[in-house]
Formats: sequence, structure tokens, C-alpha cells
Amino acid sequence: MESTRKIEIFVGLFISLGIVALLILVAKVSHLDNFTPDQTYSLKAYFENIGGLREEAPVTMSGVKVGVVSSVDYDPKRYQAVVTMRISSKYNFLSSDTQASIYTAGLLGAQYITLAPGAEDTVLRDGDIIQYTQSAFVLEEIVGQFLVNVASKK
Repeated sequence: MESTRKIEIFVGLFISLGIVALLILVAKVSHLDNFTPDQTYSLKAYFENIGGLREEAPVTMSGVKVGVVSSVDYDPKRYQAVVTMRISSKYNFLSSDTQASIYTAGLLGAQYITLAPGAEDTVLRDGDIIQYTQSAFVLEEIVGQFLVNVASKK
């Protein structure tokens, strides 16, 4: 009887650890480990196509997470998507000719923004707009263009 009780306790602990590990994995995958530095500033960028970019997507520079996407909206005056980003204040040196590009993690992974700082002496401040952007690579558009090209050669 004592041996059965020890096995039951061990199995219970093992399952509890498995559930905790699963919850941590879910939090990491769904970005619930939010980027919340003490001080941030806001930047905006306009894109022709944002693909599957979502709020809370990472904003990186050279692979280092420097911020998050705080909102994704559509500007009816410019007919473009407008993305607002919260950038950590310790990265307040971004020049006014910084470029924002939307990339995909892997072939079918989540999308994120990467920033490539320029060489201008003036820096971006809270509320500024990033002028140079590169829209998302949309796999469906490329496949569609390929099929049209193949069909037109026949």
C-alpha cells in the first residue's frame, strides 16, 4: 500500500510539472511575456501591405528586441496600413532615415518588424513617423505572379 501511495504522489507531481511547463510554453508562444520596459516612446510607420502582422509582434534591430507593435490600423486618407510601435527609451538614437521592414520568422512563421538605422544626425522622437518602409513578403502574391507568368508563356 505504501508503495502505491508513493507512486500516486510521484505521478501527480509529474503531471503538475507538465501542466506548468505547458502553460509557460503557451505564454511564450502567444507573447504573453510582454515587453514592458519602464520608459518607451512611440513611432509610426505606413505600409502598403502588412501581411499577418499583429499587435504585440516584436520590433527588432539586428535581431535584438527593442520594442513591440502597439497597434495596427488603416489610414483612409493615405490608403495604407499604419503601424504604431512602442520602442524602449534606451534605443532613442534611431536616426530620421531609419527603415522599417516586415519580416516573417521562417517560411510560415509569425511576422515582426525589423529596424535598420540610417546615417542622419537627426533622431526620431516620440510620435514621429518612419518614412522608409518595406512591406511584408506575401507568399500568395508571389505564387500568383509565378502562375500568371507560366500561363502566359504557353
